Amino acid sequence: MMQRRKTSARREGEVELLRRIRDRAAAGGRGGLRLGIGDDCALLRTRPDEEIAVTTDLSLEGRHFRLGWHAPESIGHRTLARGLSDLAAMGARPLGAFLSLGVPAELTSAARGRSWIDRFYDGLLALARAHNTPLAGGDLAESPVVVADIVLVGAVPAGGALLRSGARPGDILYVTGELGGAAAGLATLAKLAARRVEAGADRPIRVPRRLEGMVARHLYPEPRIAQGLWLQRRGIASAAMDLSDGLSSDLARMCEESGVSAEVEAGAIPVAAGATLEEALHGGEDYELLFAARPAARVPRRIGGVAIARIGHIARVRPRSPQVALRGPEGLRALKPGGWEHFAK
Repeated sequence: MMQRRKTSARREGEVELLRRIRDRAAAGGRGGLRLGIGDDCALLRTRPDEEIAVTTDLSLEGRHFRLGWHAPESIGHRTLARGLSDLAAMGARPLGAFLSLGVPAELTSAARGRSWIDRFYDGLLALARAHNTPLAGGDLAESPVVVADIVLVGAVPAGGALLRSGARPGDILYVTGELGGAAAGLATLAKLAARRVEAGADRPIRVPRRLEGMVARHLYPEPRIAQGLWLQRRGIASAAMDLSDGLSSDLARMCEESGVSAEVEAGAIPVAAGATLEEALHGGEDYELLFAARPAARVPRRIGGVAIARIGHIARVRPRSPQVALRGPEGLRALKPGGWEHFAK
């Protein structure tokens, strides 16, 4: 963990910080926003034939990121990406974001260059602009550690949201992109951090250029908003969710909600370069989409430039059979949830 050093730079008060954040947020586009930061509530505009989708995600220093491992821009990007990925899984278009941010006072100032908090907003607002998602409000407080609570609001046609509960026996399973890249990137950061500790260095990690591609999937994940909207508009997906905790865990949740079982082909899983099959099965934070579709559905090989892979199928629940099974060279075996779960041993 990066040691915080004392600084003689002038610290801004909450009012000045909020004014600058408001100015920066206003430059990011309007989206579904009618009234943004500055009043007691934000006002979002939607259409009469739409439903509102709301999701919230909490990011904690020491649990979801480390100041010595992750640049402020990456932490801001990842904070927003988590919520955008939830909207993508529902096929919802983003309307606005609300961020409650707690930081130590020293992270709001800088003796030279940009402060930590400015760089955090650089990362968050860059991703927000890419997906036309205005920062509509939130809260700011001094905290002993960094805490970021993001709320995303989206809109989806009434009755048309993609749910986890619609998969039926015979449906085909698909995933977007590649899996395991985020877990492999995190493992790479951990190795770099261990080497710094062994060398007695007390500075943030510097990722060598040759390893930047390996860690990018972890530091700057891309939520699949365009792909989720495409699936929703065409009515192809019978069920969908995002892969935040790992394929083995998230597929089990889809099966539970749909009352079905699933069989996955090990050789069909799109494993990211540098990752292992185990990381693709159990590693979290890929933020790809997992979806099921009827056998007759015409699913393209790419959606919005992102590859689509067929990885298995949905089946009926059978007594004494695993809910999720993996078929590999050795035959069929149970695929037990091995991804992340808070409070689990």
